[in-house]
Amino acid sequence: MVELFHTADPVLMSAVKAALAEADIPAVEFDGPIADMYGALFPRRLMILEDDLAAARVIVHGFCPECLV
Repeated sequence: MVELFHTADPVLMSAVKAALAEADIPAVEFDGPIADMYGALFPRRLMILEDDLAAARVIVHGFCPECLV
């Protein structure tokens, strides 16, 4: 798995996860519980399979171009 992007914004994370699910791209959110406790100090990371990286980057770019790793 590779990191697609990271953010401290839970709404953005939810929107991107929904868009990826609609495109049948599996994604796993890392660091959610610690981000809930410490906020921006520990942003949430969204991990995907390396084979899906190109398609997923196009989707994320639509939501937040500056978020891409």
